[in-house]
Amino acid sequence: MKQIKLCILLLFSGLLMSSCALKKPITVRNAPIETYHYAYIPPTQQLTSGGTYGGQYGVYGVTKSVNPADIIAGALIKQGFVILPEVKQELAAETLIVNFSQSGRRNIWGGLWGYTLEVTIQFISAQTHQVICTCTAEGLGETEADDIRQAITRALDDLFNKTK
Repeated sequence: MKQIKLCILLLFSGLLMSSCALKKPITVRNAPIETYHYAYIPPTQQLTSGGTYGGQYGVYGVTKSVNPADIIAGALIKQGFVILPEVKQELAAETLIVNFSQSGRRNIWGGLWGYTLEVTIQFISAQTHQVICTCTAEGLGETEADDIRQAITRALDDLFNKTK
C-alpha cells in the first residue's frame, strides 16, 4: 500500500513540475544581427504590479515596476550596441529598430498555480524595414513585473547565445 501511495505521489509531482516549466525560448533569425551597431528602442510604458496585504499587524505590500525598454537597452548595451534616441539617416544601414510586445499568457495547471507571461522582441532594419530577427520567451516570477523582466532576459539570452 505504501508503494502505491508513493507511486501516485511521484506521478502527481512529476505532472505538476512538468506543467510549471517554462517553455524554451524561440529565436528566429532572418539575417545576421552582427552587422548592426546601433539600436533605437521606441519608449515603452512602465508596468507596476504587486499588491497590498492586510494582517493583524497592519497593511503591507510588495510593489515592483519594470520598463521593458530599459531592460532591453541594458542588455543591448552589454552586447556592445549604442542606443540612439532616434533613428539617424546616416546610421540607418547599421541601426536596428527594436520593438517589444507582451505576446501571450499561459495558465499553469489550470490557473491554480498562476500563469506565465510571454514577450516577443522584434529587431527590424532601420534602412530596409525588414525583420532581422525575433525572440520570444516566457517569464514566471512573483509579480507581472518579474514575469516581464525574466521573459525579456530569457529571450535576449537565447538570441545572443545563438549568435556567438
